[in-house]
Amino acid sequence: MTNLISRVVFGVPLAAVALLAIWRGGWAMVAFAGVAAVIGCHELFVMARPLRPMVIAGTLGSLGMVVGAHAGGLAWALLPIPIALVAAFLMAAGVAMRESATVSVAVTLLGPAYVGVGLASLVLLRDAGADATGYNVLLAVVLGTWASDIFAYFGGRAIGRHKLAPAISPKKTVEGFLVGLVFGALTVWWTLYAVERHITHTQAAILGVVVALVSPFGDLFESFLKRDLSVKDSGRLLGGHGGVLDRIDALLFAGPAAYITLDLIGRVV
Repeated sequence: MTNLISRVVFGVPLAAVALLAIWRGGWAMVAFAGVAAVIGCHELFVMARPLRPMVIAGTLGSLGMVVGAHAGGLAWALLPIPIALVAAFLMAAGVAMRESATVSVAVTLLGPAYVGVGLASLVLLRDAGADATGYNVLLAVVLGTWASDIFAYFGGRAIGRHKLAPAISPKKTVEGFLVGLVFGALTVWWTLYAVERHITHTQAAILGVVVALVSPFGDLFESFLKRDLSVKDSGRLLGGHGGVLDRIDALLFAGPAAYITLDLIGRVV
């Protein structure tokens, strides 16, 4: 019960700010995603501090991806990745390191490849299409991701019997995953069915299944990183409720998956 209350206390204000940024779009969305990128990279690199990431290169690369996504689309969103790679190489080559320089550069690039790609894809989704299409699609993706997480949590507590990934996240169950999959997919489908006429019911259903299927792996991936790096939470910004990465981990996988899906079915214009 304490954990549930904590989720509500910290989750509701954050959700309200996120929904406001999605509604406003434009540079307001970029500002929100940019702040999340900077904080998310900070948390990631603090966790990975023993591996000596090049913090400036990774953080600016991720932030540049978010800004580039709105300023110039997909090509500009991807441009900071090779720039961050070159910067990380030059920084690693210019200092004497006791750890592997290869590992240091690789961890640095994890910031843009993980945090940057995830958040930039949300900006690309918001900017996609004509009229209110981008708003409707991103809203559906975000609500579907949240629904998948919420229903998986309650479904697992109610009927969970079989562990989904006990070595990574012992509390997650197969039954909770399936409940989250169904309700997450239905949430995406219903949100688009109710307001978006540029996407067919079949396309909305495909998007819903992809989002609900992929988003739990974003949560598992972050749990895997934390377990590997021997930390409990990504940060303490939200008190006992963890850090920003702990709250956006599912979206970092759902966003790119949704953008690619919409592109494959011809609905990113």
